[in-house]
Amino acid sequence: MILSCSGLSKSYSGKEVLKNITFHIEEHDKLAIIGVNGAGKSTLLRILLNEEAYDDGIMTIAKNIRIGTLNQEHKFDLNKSIYETLEEPFEDLKKIEKRIHELEQEMAVTNDLDTIMNQYDSLLSKFQDEGGYAMESQVKGVLNGLGFDEDMWYKPIGILSGGQKTRIALGQLLLRSPDLLLLDEPTNHLDVNSIEWLENYLKQYNKAVIVVSHDRYFIDQVSTSIMEIENGKSKIYKCNYSKYAEIKKHDRDVELKHYLNNQKDIKRMQESIDRLKSYNREKQVKRAESKEKALERMEKVERPESLPSSIRFAFEPEIESGYDVLKVDDVAMAFDKPLFDSVSFEVKKGERVALLGPNGVGKTTMFHLILKDYLPVHGRIRLGSKVMIGYYDQEQTSLSPEKTIFDEIHDAYPDMNNTEIRNICAAFLFKGEDVFKTIDVLSGGEKGRIVLIKLLLNKANFLILDEPTNHLDIQSKEVLEDALLDFPGTILFISHDRYFINKLATKIVEMNPHGDEIFGGNYAYYLEHRKVEEVVKETAVKVQNNIDKKKKNRLKKIENDISDFEEKISAKEEELHSDEVMNDYQKYNEITAELEDLNNKLEELMIEWEELSEEMNA
Repeated sequence: MILSCSGLSKSYSGKEVLKNITFHIEEHDKLAIIGVNGAGKSTLLRILLNEEAYDDGIMTIAKNIRIGTLNQEHKFDLNKSIYETLEEPFEDLKKIEKRIHELEQEMAVTNDLDTIMNQYDSLLSKFQDEGGYAMESQVKGVLNGLGFDEDMWYKPIGILSGGQKTRIALGQLLLRSPDLLLLDEPTNHLDVNSIEWLENYLKQYNKAVIVVSHDRYFIDQVSTSIMEIENGKSKIYKCNYSKYAEIKKHDRDVELKHYLNNQKDIKRMQESIDRLKSYNREKQVKRAESKEKALERMEKVERPESLPSSIRFAFEPEIESGYDVLKVDDVAMAFDKPLFDSVSFEVKKGERVALLGPNGVGKTTMFHLILKDYLPVHGRIRLGSKVMIGYYDQEQTSLSPEKTIFDEIHDAYPDMNNTEIRNICAAFLFKGEDVFKTIDVLSGGEKGRIVLIKLLLNKANFLILDEPTNHLDIQSKEVLEDALLDFPGTILFISHDRYFINKLATKIVEMNPHGDEIFGGNYAYYLEHRKVEEVVKETAVKVQNNIDKKKKNRLKKIENDISDFEEKISAKEEELHSDEVMNDYQKYNEITAELEDLNNKLEELMIEWEELSEEMNA
């Protein structure tokens, strides 16, 4: 055990944030801390780092444990190169390496070789034991993994953006290899490739990790256990996030059922007591008093803390669409410059299709083409029979900033009465006077809930969703996922939330500037097939490199052979024109025959050289 916390509590201005945090960390543990915003996750990390005191409880950290975390401020020597900056965790090893080279120089001039050799052997052994020979490959691996191309490595770190400097700081932290790694939202500032690299790095990290993240797919890949902080208390689940989500849903259902049944029993008994008292007869009153005592003794189940007020809704299409919902046929789009071309895919009824691709490839533009906001420069987009579209716009441009929530819903659906509007708003956590807030004062998550209300009331059978989980907390994301999984219509969506994609998608369309590739499955299936494709490509490259190498070697040999043959031909021609051969008919014929044979072979070599050169330059 390297860290143990028992009954930790923390209050701010009399408000208890952490009530009873109890857990322990052993070597190699990978613990993910989850909870709603404001649950106290970052507060707990600050306590573990001794940056903040706790009010009560016990925290024990084993001796000589090195704890590492990513600081908000990065103190870099801006004149150093990116590569040199990332080498800083190996400063002691670099000094050893330098001294080893100095000793190698001293060996040539010393009179005391034994002393120097002893020192040399000792330092060499230490350098090897502490991973000195792997130092260079580790630095290069982290640079590549965090998305720094080799042409950037030796540029000054001062040219980097804030986000890039954060990546370098993360790289330094990983290379320092602390015994306990504390990471707060480590996937911020990372693209998908770097996130996947970090996942693999942490999975193989042979020390302990505590991570706070809203990226459920990242947590799922990295964690071996989950600690949920809810209402200030902690609960440990010895599993990854997917299993935790199953257990949590089951526990919530069981707790709710137990609570509701208990409430029914209490209500039934109270009604019986009230009825007996209403008879106003001594016998019935005594029975009522007896039942009252039984009611007092009866177990009272408290409303489960794990059941906070939350959204519950279902998308219900007004009509059913035809089987063919959407066909995108060889579509190209350009504005000032080409964006994409040759994109073709189909969407069938009931499918949930994720549209993936690098930032800037035109995924949202494709949505606007489907919605007929733009016309493609080439190709055709067709909607099927009885298709009714509902669009979720991540920019939330469909909302009017000056309108109240109530007016936004009323103006879009004027047939709804006041009670209906208030009820639907309450279902999305806008209660009482909240409905009269104007849109411009709402948070991104609140605006997202308004767009969802309008989408729900639309009764569309084809939902087109652009980043629908942005600004939503984990619980709201799960509610949305459940609603979309139960939706009987068709869904086409864009998302950077890999857990959301994995849970929802039945097909993936990956766009690129020159077309698209289709994968029939969820995100895990897509990743697996992409890895297979990468292995196939790498194998093909290796094979081609071997072929090219053989061709290059063959070309070099041919050139050498050509040179040899040219020298032999030149010598034979000189011999042919000598007085001795010119006066010997038989000798002249022999050399002429040899020359013809040499010229034929030279011509064959020249033809082969020409063909091989063309192949290599093709």
